[in-house]
Amino acid sequence: MEAATIDQPDNNNNNKSKKNEHMSKGLKRSLVILNCVLLAVGNTAGPLLSRLYFQGGGHRQWLSSWLETGGWPVIFIPLIISYYYRLKHDTLAKPYFMTPRIFAACTVLGLLTGIDDFLYAYGLAFLPVSTSALLISTQLAFTALFAFLIVKQKFTPYSINAVALLTVGAVILGLHGSTDRPANVTKGKYFMGFFLTLGAAALYGFVLPMVELTYMKARQAITYTLVMEMQLVMGFFATLFCTVGMLINKDFQVIPREAREYDLGPVRYYVVLVCSAILWQCFFLGAVGVIFTVHTLLAGVIIAVFIPVIEVFGVIFFHEEFSSEKGVALALSLWGLASYSYGEYREAKEKERARVAKELEATAIVGGLHAV
Repeated sequence: MEAATIDQPDNNNNNKSKKNEHMSKGLKRSLVILNCVLLAVGNTAGPLLSRLYFQGGGHRQWLSSWLETGGWPVIFIPLIISYYYRLKHDTLAKPYFMTPRIFAACTVLGLLTGIDDFLYAYGLAFLPVSTSALLISTQLAFTALFAFLIVKQKFTPYSINAVALLTVGAVILGLHGSTDRPANVTKGKYFMGFFLTLGAAALYGFVLPMVELTYMKARQAITYTLVMEMQLVMGFFATLFCTVGMLINKDFQVIPREAREYDLGPVRYYVVLVCSAILWQCFFLGAVGVIFTVHTLLAGVIIAVFIPVIEVFGVIFFHEEFSSEKGVALALSLWGLASYSYGEYREAKEKERARVAKELEATAIVGGLHAV
């Protein structure tokens, strides 16, 4: 899939070229693979560990939301390595690339991500992880809609079909899914978790195109180091938002007691918290990296494609019921994903043919001029 699959206005072409002018094909391919792996691992393990926290006796939604971005200091490691590498080649190298303009944008995006963290964590407290994963798959539909409105990503018959199928899958779960609610969760709390999770999918579907818009409007070269700096700032402000919630809710005072009462023991309680923070950071860093190296909708596709993996793990590790309604919703999600992926494949092929035809035409014109 080519990085040029976003159909952007002409005045943004310079930003696109700035982003890729110093990047070889081999480096770009490596970054695409790295970020896809980070996104896939974080997208699969993050929800499972968050659900394990609640399954084992955790009750603090603000703490769970804090963990989704609380691992942001980990990004300092690659940033420091990158800085020392630059110093070897340039003793006057700047320690950071971020401008006040990008910092302000990342502050707003970070606060929105913090709200999204809370919506997702609160919803997951009342839903099986398999149901939550299917609802989060609707993020692809929201991403497609907001990408169309914000970064002018064109709708195709295939993407429209994918949006319709994902929407129908969510409706089926909403109409018939309350039979799988966890023990001690009322019907009212189940549906509250249902709609909060849908809200989280919609909000993050808005955040992803806004990240791409920030790249487009940056007025400077977008490097992978700058992408990591942006995620660092977004993670900091998302965590700050959740920290305020934890202070108001007095979650920090409760953590030692919750650890002692945790079903798996206090040591495993803290292991779950630390691993959750690290793996969720893999998710967010992978997401912004995929947007940087390819485009917004691929990030949504990767998130959707690992739904079956989360479904299987939810059944294996948490003994969740895989109802017929979930089966239908999963089939519709995979159908929608296949429809979207095929549409992207055809579009990439058409653009490649157009590029080759243009090159041949240019070569023919040059040859004709030489002949004259």
